[in-house]
Amino acid sequence: MSVCGTPLPNSGARGRPATSAPAGACDAHMHILDPRFAHVAAVLPQATVADYRRIQALNGTSRTVVVQPRPFGTDNSVTLDAIRQLGRDCTRGVAVVRPDITDAELQALHDGGIRGIRFSLHTAVHAAVGFEMVEPLAQRVHAWGWHLQLHWSADQLLAHGPMLQRLPTPLVFDHLGRLPLPQGTAHPAFALIRSLLDQGRAWVKLSGAYLDTRRPHGQGYADTDAVARAWVRAAPERLVWGSDWPHTTETECKPDDAELFDLLAHWSGDEKVRQRVLVDNPAALYGFGPV
Repeated sequence: MSVCGTPLPNSGARGRPATSAPAGACDAHMHILDPRFAHVAAVLPQATVADYRRIQALNGTSRTVVVQPRPFGTDNSVTLDAIRQLGRDCTRGVAVVRPDITDAELQALHDGGIRGIRFSLHTAVHAAVGFEMVEPLAQRVHAWGWHLQLHWSADQLLAHGPMLQRLPTPLVFDHLGRLPLPQGTAHPAFALIRSLLDQGRAWVKLSGAYLDTRRPHGQGYADTDAVARAWVRAAPERLVWGSDWPHTTETECKPDDAELFDLLAHWSGDEKVRQRVLVDNPAALYGFGPV
């Protein structure tokens, strides 16, 4: 039976997680798809703040990072509204912008809780931004203390490695670094990300296990364990966890959000590491106050 006896929105959860969330736990990667904010909303699944609150109730997180959904382009209204609804003290956001954005517009985003910009170029077709915009925008947002969040393929990361090494901003790599399986940590992009982690210039999101797994739906994510645990060993102080709700890539069968939450304990094997990933690290990266 699903939590509260009814199916959860955009989730395959059948019960509560086996692990509990510590006070101040943060879901550092989720999206809001509110039909009030875009002409494309008719072709998107509805995933409102009210829907997401039920996911929070499931996994026990109290802090959130709202990531601008790709179909909404550079109109960040939906993300800013979600930050306001969820609470500015416990919510931050990651926007999508282009180089023609004004300083006044950047200031308004900062005041609204934005702390980074995202380049979702894993599939570059129809993207609102391009690789040529990364360096000029990094120079712009550095003044606000923001980071760059990258959803790129491992091969794309390698192709732009020299640029990544010279950017002034912190870098946040989405979804375990998108290292392809079964190659995993043997892919040269692992060494590139590891180098940036060791320099204290990067973070990795322990999220999106279903994106690169080769296991059938419903049979777990064991083939992602080696990658996730390699990040835990390499830099437990540079990791955050995210649900990736509402799982927009999974159009037929939605993942079990309780299972995704429990993966962190499975990967970390240590409650102190789990506390760090869920509470301490996101507080440092996104500027949350004391619990």
